[in-house]
Amino acid sequence: MVSGLAAGHHNSPMLTSWRLMKSHLQSAIVKARSSTIAGLLLCVLATPLAAQPQAVPTRVVVVSDLNESYGSTRYSAAVDDAVRRTVALAPDLVISTGDMIAGQRLSPPLDAGEVRAMWEAFDRHVTTPLAQAGLPFAVTPGNHDASSGERFALERELYRAQWLPRRPALDFVDAADYPFNYAFRVHDSLFVSLDTTHVGHLSPQYKRWLDQLLQAQGPKYRHRVVFSHVPLWPFAVGRERDYLGDPELEAILQRGKVGVVLSGHHHAYYPGYKDGVRFVSQGCLGAAPRALLGTSQRSSRTITVLELEANGNAHIEAYGGADFAQPVPRSTLPPRIAAHGVTLVRDDLAPRPVPAAAGAVTR
Repeated sequence: MVSGLAAGHHNSPMLTSWRLMKSHLQSAIVKARSSTIAGLLLCVLATPLAAQPQAVPTRVVVVSDLNESYGSTRYSAAVDDAVRRTVALAPDLVISTGDMIAGQRLSPPLDAGEVRAMWEAFDRHVTTPLAQAGLPFAVTPGNHDASSGERFALERELYRAQWLPRRPALDFVDAADYPFNYAFRVHDSLFVSLDTTHVGHLSPQYKRWLDQLLQAQGPKYRHRVVFSHVPLWPFAVGRERDYLGDPELEAILQRGKVGVVLSGHHHAYYPGYKDGVRFVSQGCLGAAPRALLGTSQRSSRTITVLELEANGNAHIEAYGGADFAQPVPRSTLPPRIAAHGVTLVRDDLAPRPVPAAAGAVTR
């Protein structure tokens, strides 16, 4: 189910069906003597293919935090297994929510050769297999591969050099700051990458950019998904203070009717809900899985699968186990997690249904 916007999909069954439908409708117009009927048929023909109802959901696989210890070029077997499972799922899109390599070492700092070696290893294990399968891969920076801290300017520049020539074959809405802050569409869904490699509030500049983007582009799409590295609210033990905590950013997400916000960094899967938005923390694939707040058992390594449906529903599941085919039952996750006066409710226990336009809670 590779995106129709990806290269090599021009003769897909969906497009063939559309052409046949178009031919039949054109014949009907010729035969129709009523200008009203002909006009209605012409309106249908004028509707872009991307705006037509999707016969199947848009499938997205999310991977996160794949790195090992500082400077390592090694990737665990879990990463290889997760990539194989992702290829088998044939999604329309693969997203990484950051920390693809193991940068940000302070002493001694990593040099350019060491950073490039880590990216070469990442390509072997992740980028190349996904590309060979024809799967578009959208990334967002993490603190270990593109920290915005001044001491890591080299790593951030090498992150840019890594991804500029690997820009996926997607329909970009705003690519001026790719591969940091950017937006694209897949079918009837808008996806936005947000550069959050730090703790604390997002800069006013990027909040204005996100707000303007969502107000101008958001209403055109059935689903709106934002993905970044550091989460807006905390999820995991040991990361209680590693979050943005930005109420203004939350208001922008709500005003823009963003249904799903994907994040990494906390190394624990949790599908949370707060005030109309689903905040989904990803499990890690690399080192150091963490326990969710209020629990003591470390989370398993997981991938997350989103099914964005034409009726506005968003189905979200995490998969773990040896082959990443075993769903994580929501009953094994705490009903809520809370810290610093903020409570996230498990999405299936949300106090009221999430509006369909923003991605309804479904199981």
